Amino acid sequence: MFGVPSVLVADPVDSLLLRLLSERGFEVEYRPKVSREELLREAHRFDVLVVRSRTRVDSELLKAATSLKVVARAGAGLDNIDLEAARRLGVKVVYSAGASQSVAELTIGLLVAAFRMIPLYDRLVKLGEWPKGRYPGRELAGKTLGVIGFGRIGSRVAKLAKALGMHVLAYDKRDIAGEAREAGAEPSSLSYLLSESHAITLHVPLTRETYRMISWRELEAMRDGAVLVNTSRGAVVDGRALLSALNSGKLAAAAVDVLEHEPPKESWEKELIAHPKVIATPHIGAETSEARRRIAAELAEAIARELGDELG
Repeated sequence: MFGVPSVLVADPVDSLLLRLLSERGFEVEYRPKVSREELLREAHRFDVLVVRSRTRVDSELLKAATSLKVVARAGAGLDNIDLEAARRLGVKVVYSAGASQSVAELTIGLLVAAFRMIPLYDRLVKLGEWPKGRYPGRELAGKTLGVIGFGRIGSRVAKLAKALGMHVLAYDKRDIAGEAREAGAEPSSLSYLLSESHAITLHVPLTRETYRMISWRELEAMRDGAVLVNTSRGAVVDGRALLSALNSGKLAAAAVDVLEHEPPKESWEKELIAHPKVIATPHIGAETSEARRRIAAELAEAIARELGDELG
């Protein structure tokens, strides 16, 4: 008979996850503000470590967690987990993509807000102005949306954009011809997508290949007056280059839910989010009650599946 598997939840999660894990026989400690020093000192006590984006699971932490069997990411991005070190040490990594719909809806919301300049009008009205007609917006219908990264989120964004009357170009490093057709999108090269899209949205993981994949050259290749939306990872876009493209008028607007440092710490990041052409939200793509509950259910199931033997 095995001992009771122990779980450390090191980042904020929905209470449903804690309940489901307890019901499945796990011993759960919920410490969403646990420090790096505490983690390194106490990680050896746990079979499972649950994290979101705050906690960095690098090789140092993995080596310290001598009893660890599973790292569970409450979300889809795995850039804060050293996957090679986990594989080398025999630690399984599981995750939940239950926020796909929420992120897709936020992406469309940011597009609408940017094209109609909703935050600007809201701010001016609250300051006592009535600027009706001062800043004419644009419709999404009839415009071309470029979707870079055509996984769960990108394909959902494409379907929502098609429903709004947009033409959708889709780019991914893998073959997406069938998936694109199913979503009503046209597979495209990256260069064609950049030059033809009125708006571009990013849905790629952060890897060595995607780090700052949108930089000076890519921004210059975009259509004049285009809008860039990023709800993936901040470091996928070169923020300094984006700031320059906004200042020069090359881009009409940008909407960012993610930054390279969260919260922002570099002066250029603070200048970017304060820019009048930028809509900024604090990494809220997965912050809906529906997404949190889906993630909790999927993650509890994945953890239980990996540790079935330990549960008896």
